[in-house]
Amino acid sequence: MIGMEHVRLAEAILAAHLVIIAFNIAGLVVIPIGAVLGWRIVRVAWLRLLHLALLAIVAGQALAGRACILTIWQDRLEGDAAQPPPMIMHFVNGLIYWDFPLWVFTIIYVAVFLYVVALVFLVPFWGNRGVVRRST
Repeated sequence: MIGMEHVRLAEAILAAHLVIIAFNIAGLVVIPIGAVLGWRIVRVAWLRLLHLALLAIVAGQALAGRACILTIWQDRLEGDAAQPPPMIMHFVNGLIYWDFPLWVFTIIYVAVFLYVVALVFLVPFWGNRGVVRRST
């Protein structure tokens, strides 16, 4: 059944999208709090670089006037499906897809990316230097 295969693939893409969104949002909060509290995880270079890269991709796509590639793939798969998506998928879509013009998202994504770039310097992941420090 080709329609059901497309729905399952769209569900997998939505799940991956949720994980990426959660990772990006968590990083925005965990990095500054972790710096103040002395958490080592905020100094893990590959996590910080992954966070920076993912947000650079999101901001870059928005600046290029494109929706997220995961959103595009999911929409195409749902459009190809012979049946509507399951109710939970419909609910999750409502949580993460908002009906605003692309320029609104572009401003938000670029601002968030610039914030993360600032965090690279405020909470560096190389060495123990940093503006934000825990007092002992």
